[in-house]
Amino acid sequence: MHLADADDLDRLLPLVAASHAHEGIEQDDATRRAALAPLLEGSPHGAIWLIGPRRAPVGFIAISFGWSIEMGGLDGFVDEFFIRESVRGRGVGTEVLMGLLPQLAQAGVTALHLEVGRDNDRARKLYEKRGFRMREGNSLMTWRARPMS
Repeated sequence: MHLADADDLDRLLPLVAASHAHEGIEQDDATRRAALAPLLEGSPHGAIWLIGPRRAPVGFIAISFGWSIEMGGLDGFVDEFFIRESVRGRGVGTEVLMGLLPQLAQAGVTALHLEVGRDNDRARKLYEKRGFRMREGNSLMTWRARPMS
C-alpha cells in the first residue's frame, strides 16, 4: 500500500471506475478526474492509498478528513474502499485496515467513519473485526448541492 500522488492518476482512474460500476454509481471520467486530482496533489481534505504493486494496483482506499467536536478533533470518513473482485477474500482488506488505522491514529485522527450496505455482511464483518461499531440511533443523511450527472 502506498500514498497515491499525481503520478498515480492514470492507474487510479480505472479502479475508481470499476468501484463505481460495482456500486451502481453513475459518474463520467471528467468528474472523477476533477474529484481525484486535488487529493493526489496534496489537498488537506483527504488522501488516497493504492493497494498492491505500484505499477498494477488491485484496489484503493480514499479517506476524507473533517473535524468533530463529539469525537474530540480530527476525524475521517472512508469515502471509497475498493478491491478488485478477483483478489477479494484473501485478507487484503484486513491487511489494509491493520496498516492504515494505526497510521491515521498517529497522524491525529480521533475517529474514522464509514458506511456499509445493510445487506453487505462480508464487509460488515471485516469492519467489526477492526473495531468499527454501529452507532445506535444514528443514520447517515446526505444533502447534495448539485445533483449527480
